[in-house]
Amino acid sequence: MPLVEHLRELRNRLAKGLLAVTAVTIVALVYSEELMQFLTKSVPKCPPGVTSDGGNCAIVSFNTLIAPFSTTIQLSLTTGLVVASPVWLYQLWAFVAPGLHKNEKRYTYAFVAAAVPLFSAGAYLAYLILPVSVKVLISLTPNGSANILSLGDVLDFTLRMVLVFGLAFELPLVLVMLNLTGVLSGKRMARWWRGVIMGVFVFGAVITPTTDPIGMLALAGPISILYFMAVGFSLLNDRRRRRKDPDAELDDDEASELDLTPEAIGAREPVSAAPALPEQAKGDQSHRLNGYDDVT
Repeated sequence: MPLVEHLRELRNRLAKGLLAVTAVTIVALVYSEELMQFLTKSVPKCPPGVTSDGGNCAIVSFNTLIAPFSTTIQLSLTTGLVVASPVWLYQLWAFVAPGLHKNEKRYTYAFVAAAVPLFSAGAYLAYLILPVSVKVLISLTPNGSANILSLGDVLDFTLRMVLVFGLAFELPLVLVMLNLTGVLSGKRMARWWRGVIMGVFVFGAVITPTTDPIGMLALAGPISILYFMAVGFSLLNDRRRRRKDPDAELDDDEASELDLTPEAIGAREPVSAAPALPEQAKGDQSHRLNGYDDVT
């Protein structure tokens, strides 16, 4: 396909993806108020007429004049990108797929089929522990102080937690894909388990804002289980690969074991060479010069 055709196809597929994002964004603008209430549901709001005093509840507000407009646009665009992601991801895949091999397409299908449920599970878990996280953070407010939260900050915090949890759940899938492509072996992953588990728990303690261990365990526990599942799958895949090719796990600069035992030489077989030229076949010796053939 010529370069102009590739560029034309890329333009058409980008236009389809942008059209889907725009359509969902317009719908999100219509229901922006409902979306804001859904995403800020984790914040314990004060009843009407009650001023926040201490760490019991909080008042969600807009702190600047253009904050209602900018927050609504930001929320609508984010919703459009997330909800319309199947459409623009498919357009991207349809543009790249013709250049992939059959096995690469198979790996891509498996990756997408596993990535979507894992990300959804992480996002749902983040949404479940958000009320606990927000409640713990608000409880740190000293008496006599009011919690007046910016709606934009609340939305940013919610989306950040959802993205972090969703992406963290993709770690075992990345390890499995590295094993399938031969980059990382199951034995090496198994040797790293102490450092990985320690890193996962430290990551869970840093990324979750709660001071209690609930948030850390909610993130680190499932990731640890998924990590060991990835190790088990990789070990089984390495065993299957060794049965087909004993040298499959060798590095590119590592030599395989060679059998250097000399083999016995058999009896010599006589080989009759056929004359190469017609003059030799007739037995004519006139072409010989000083004992050598000189028929040319």
